Order: sequence, then structure tokens, then C-alpha cells
Amino acid sequence: MPQLPLQLKSPTAAVATATAPAKHHSLGSLLTHLTSQIRFEDLIRQNHYYNWIILLACIFIGVAAGRAVAIALRSAGKMLETRHWHFQSLLVDGAAGPGNLFIFTAFLLAGLGQLHMAPTLRDICGKAILLLSAVVFYWYVFNIVSTVELILKKFIAKHDTPLTEQILPIVRKTLRIFVAIIGLLFIMQDVFGRDIGSWLAGLGIAGLAVSLAAQDSLKNFFGSITLLLDRPYVVGQWIAYQGYSGTVEEIGFRSTRLRLFDGTLVTIPNSDIVNNSVQNYSLRPFTRRLLNVTVPYDTSLEKMRLAVQIIKDILDSPEFRENVHDPADPKFYAPRVHFTEFNVASLNIQVYYYYRPPSDWLAYLAYNERFNLALMEAYEKAGIEFSFPTQTLYLAGDPKRKLPLFVNSEAEAKNDS
Repeated sequence: MPQLPLQLKSPTAAVATATAPAKHHSLGSLLTHLTSQIRFEDLIRQNHYYNWIILLACIFIGVAAGRAVAIALRSAGKMLETRHWHFQSLLVDGAAGPGNLFIFTAFLLAGLGQLHMAPTLRDICGKAILLLSAVVFYWYVFNIVSTVELILKKFIAKHDTPLTEQILPIVRKTLRIFVAIIGLLFIMQDVFGRDIGSWLAGLGIAGLAVSLAAQDSLKNFFGSITLLLDRPYVVGQWIAYQGYSGTVEEIGFRSTRLRLFDGTLVTIPNSDIVNNSVQNYSLRPFTRRLLNVTVPYDTSLEKMRLAVQIIKDILDSPEFRENVHDPADPKFYAPRVHFTEFNVASLNIQVYYYYRPPSDWLAYLAYNERFNLALMEAYEKAGIEFSFPTQTLYLAGDPKRKLPLFVNSEAEAKNDS
């Protein structure tokens, strides 16, 4: 009597073992398995020649019709753009490429649908059609992301918001990256049947490691977002920061590029700028000049008053008035001229004037030059001299300034007589 084995497999387990597909650890074994499942000789034998002609005709028509549709959509987009229908133009022009692929996919589906295929091959073709359809959809969404930028531009133009056009490219790039990632995850899960849960978990761990390793880069990135929202300066403005003074050339994700007046390009991390003070000279309502005009001590009272009045008259003349007086409010930061100090070697006249517009630095320098020349000419005509550092020595025999020594000598001479 034969002995029974010690372990018996259940019928369900046996069937599962017999029907479970073998795992293919290499691309060659996978191709061998697919070749054995598809059986191309059966595919050729089961389909007549006209089935293949229909398939080739569908592919040819799909390529030609797709290109024709793409050309038509691009032409329509250009026509809408000439009419300044920017939003409609983006929607139509963005559909050119995806529309081309969609037409080809539709004709390819029609050609493959009339073939007699094995279930495995039909499943592969279905996956390919699903892949092309997903690419069409996410491609179109990727293209029309620009409409969000257009909507934000119109919103900025109508409302006083902290958003600027500098942040719009960042929004567009971020949305496109998001669409690309979502499309990739959809294709991997629904087309190729991959479990993306473990991928997302792995990406979370990897993202944590990357964020810890790139803390400075993240600080600079968020610093750039703060700069774009808060707008302490924009491209083209003149700023001063930590001893650097120049024109803002670019505001990037990591740093701000500052072109100094000597031509040097300075790169400053955005995180540093956010945490420190920045002087924006371009936002000044005017450029103030402080000038001290000094005259000698031997200037008479009448000439001193005349010296002050000459400066006031020059600044109030038609040639100079426009740039230092506000037309809306002439008293708003008007020029100020006063006799202020008795210096060690001179009498001081302090002059303040506020030049407008402040953005044109070369024009400000030219204005100062014209004012200086006009002042020198007026003082020369009035006989008023400018002082310079001097020391005056008074002699005892000076008849204008009799010193006590000279007076005492006369008294001694009288006493002697």
C-alpha cells in the first residue's frame, strides 16, 4: 500500500500555483514571454490583407489629419491674437500639439479595433491608447497654464495688489511642474499599474533629507518670494545695501544681482536682504542737496544780506525754479537759505534745495553745476568773495584795528613828557 505524502496542497493552492505567471527578472525573458503570448503567426493568419490596409490607411490619415488640424488651430490662434483676444488665443493655440496627437490616436484606435488580436495583445494596445490619451490631456493642460498668468496680469492691472509681473513666471513654472508630476503619477498608476503609494512615501523621506541638506537654498527661495510680494525694490531701481550701491539687474530664486556704478556685478543672497535694511533711492520724492556757502568775516552787513538774497533769487528764477519747487504745492519742501553759523574762519550760509525728479542722477549733477556757476557769477558782480581757510595777523600799527599795546605806548609817551 503506497504511503501518502506528509504535506498536501489544497486544490485552490495548486490551481493558483499552476496559473500564477512566472516573474520575469530580465527584459529578454519578458520579451520572450510576450512573444509566446502574442503569437504573431496567429495574428497574421487571422487577419486578411484588407485589415492591414485599413490599419495603414488609418495611420496615414491620422498623421495627415492631425497635422492639418494643428496648422488650422495655430492659424486661428494667430488670428485671435491679432484681434487682442489673448485668452482665446492661448486656448486655441495650446490645443495645436495635443489636437494633432488626439486625431492620430483616434484613427489609430479605429485601425486597431478592426484587427483580430489575442487578449494579451489587445490589452497592450489598449494600454498604449490610454497612454496616448493621457498624454493628450496633460499636454493640453500644460500648455494652457499660461492662461493663469494672463488672468493674474489682468487682475494686477485692475487692482492694487502686492503681486508684480516678476512673480508671474514663477507661478507659471510651478503650475507646469505640478501638472507634469500629476500626469506622470496618473500614467504610472492607471496605465502601467504601478503602486505609487510606496513611491510617494519614498519621495517624502527623500524630500526631508533634501530639505535638511538644502536649508540655505530654501531660505533664499522663500526670501525671493518675500521680495516679490513685499516689493522693497524692483528690477531697474537704484538701491544701497551693506555698503553696495547700484542698480538692481535681476531678482532670482536664490539671489539678487546688483550692478554697481563702477560696473561690478554683486550677487547678494535673498535671505540676507530680507533680514537687513535696504535703502531704495529710486523711491525718493526728491534728491536733497546740502550746500554751505562761506564768506569772509570782513563782509559787511549789507553784503551779507545781499549774499543770502542772491541765492534765494537764483533758486526762484525761471531757469532753476521748476526743478526745486513742487507745482502742486510750492511750499512743500521749498528751498531753504539761511545765515546759520559764525565759523572759525568764515560766515556760513546754509542752502537746502530738493531736486525733482530724483530718478535722473545725471540731470541732478548738471543742475548743480548750473547753479554753482550762476552763484559764482552773481557774487562776482556783487563784489562778494568766497572764504577759504585762512589766518589773519593784525599788526600793532594797523590804523583800523588799534591793539591795546599801541594804546598803552601812547599813554607812556605822555607820561614821559
